[in-house]
Amino acid sequence: MKIQHMLDQKGHDVHAISRRSTMEQAVGVLGEKNIGAVVVTDDDGAVCGILSERDVVRHMSRSGAGILSSSVDEYMTKNVVTCGLDGDLQDIMQIMSTRRIRHLPVVEDGKLTGIVSIGDVVKRKIELAEKEAESLKQYIAAG
Repeated sequence: MKIQHMLDQKGHDVHAISRRSTMEQAVGVLGEKNIGAVVVTDDDGAVCGILSERDVVRHMSRSGAGILSSSVDEYMTKNVVTCGLDGDLQDIMQIMSTRRIRHLPVVEDGKLTGIVSIGDVVKRKIELAEKEAESLKQYIAAG
């Protein structure tokens, strides 16, 4: 299954913030939107980072709540792994597993077009397995 197909089913909505946003603003977006990560963009709208709940917790445990007034740019993950719309579900699973990441921004022609989470990947894998099982049942029943 291609990422394009997954996003067509789930939607292309992505919550993004500016690299100049404060950590408090980022935490607000994470909480308000009930999401696990927010994509960080530069002035041109290009992906320049990602900030996850884990990033927030890790940095707050080291430095305390004082980081909330700091810029997201100081705490975001800067080497963002992305994929394109033509990416394949199996490849995405491998990337997420190997790199131990849960969110993968989808970028096409330099523009943020969606995001895929580990939950999205698991959901699609279950759907595919159920379809395959149903096909096998029908095949066996047809004799």
